[in-house]
Amino acid sequence: MSRVTALIDANNFYASCEQSLDPSLLGRPVVVLSNNDGCIVARSAEARALGIAMGTPYFKAKQTLEAQGVVVRSSNYALYADMSQRLMSLLESQVEELEVYSIDEAFARISRPATGDLRPWGRRMRALARRNLGLPIAIGLGASKGQAKLANRLAKVEASHAGLFDLGDCDDRDHWLETIAIEDVWGIGRKLAHWCRLRGVRNARELRDMASGPLRAKAGVVGLRLQRELQGHACLPLDLTPAPKQETCVSRSFSRPVTCVNELREAVATYVVRAAEKLRRQNQRAAALSVYTRTSPFVPAFYSRSASTSLDLPSNDTQVLLQAALPLVERIFQPHRQLAKAGVLMQHLQGTEQLQHHLLVPCNAVDQARREVLMRTIDQLNQRHGRGTIQWAACGLHPSWAMRRGQLGRAATTRLSDVPIVQA
Repeated sequence: MSRVTALIDANNFYASCEQSLDPSLLGRPVVVLSNNDGCIVARSAEARALGIAMGTPYFKAKQTLEAQGVVVRSSNYALYADMSQRLMSLLESQVEELEVYSIDEAFARISRPATGDLRPWGRRMRALARRNLGLPIAIGLGASKGQAKLANRLAKVEASHAGLFDLGDCDDRDHWLETIAIEDVWGIGRKLAHWCRLRGVRNARELRDMASGPLRAKAGVVGLRLQRELQGHACLPLDLTPAPKQETCVSRSFSRPVTCVNELREAVATYVVRAAEKLRRQNQRAAALSVYTRTSPFVPAFYSRSASTSLDLPSNDTQVLLQAALPLVERIFQPHRQLAKAGVLMQHLQGTEQLQHHLLVPCNAVDQARREVLMRTIDQLNQRHGRGTIQWAACGLHPSWAMRRGQLGRAATTRLSDVPIVQA
């Protein structure tokens, strides 16, 4: 029984998440905007069919979108993260091994049945994701990650395959590889694609069959490994235990220029609170942190400054991190500068399994345990009732600088107040 690699991803993930919570959007063109409602970063299949380009600034396309009846949504990252976690949990229960590759895609390892036909399994997976989460998924199957990537692309562009393509069990495999341009092969960048075309290598099949010597001289062992992946040799194992993060960053652009130190302090406090939540979810503590701010790069007299500090004891306690970060605001603020962005960076991260104590810094174990319970309780309340249910005073009450999201949809999976109520 042979082992097969699958690449499973959600189609038009951000837009599909919006449609899954609002059935009235099904069949309608939907676009999702970036931070501060800046640019189009996601499009439903219907929006793609209208020719709406990715990355188009919203202010330029607004009238056209209205004329075409396109539904516009602001980015709802809490919703997307929660839906991603649900999707990965669903996939994990249906496969033998799973590597979460990004927010909307994962590599999986399964065994090919005696019949060799994995299409019934693929159809069950697609139906399960649609029924349980309302998300359309595409599945690409192959002998390696490289083949699975190509198969996943074919599953999306070939309507006759209905979102499922098995490159290991198909007629005329060379024909399908020839339909994929060299620029669309996973791992081939712009410069390497140009180099390949200069040598007559125009598609995935020609890359698979080209002489390995010149490819290795140009791209090293990485290029050679990619070629062998296309040939069906599994050179890239699944990463089942991702390495712990080395740094955690939270940064946002302001909805308007900030010129007041109090507003910058509120922004930094807000980002520290969010970074602390991430650290606790990652089971990590920070031993150092940095804060930074800058003006827009498109205005004269560009200004950018950062400041850093170390903690006596590594921590993921929001109060400890706020006490360390807020004094740094005075060092990075400069009057009469129209600040456009700020952020915090948690550094020198350590696991929570053990804590290295400091000889000159007392640390009471009982107090430490109480603080951990308090942080865990706050996280649970904010997760259940919506972010900001329990807030720190340093963040302000109704900040006018906060990210602009004028087209925000529901977050019914992470906020009780957004759960629809049906009168029966």
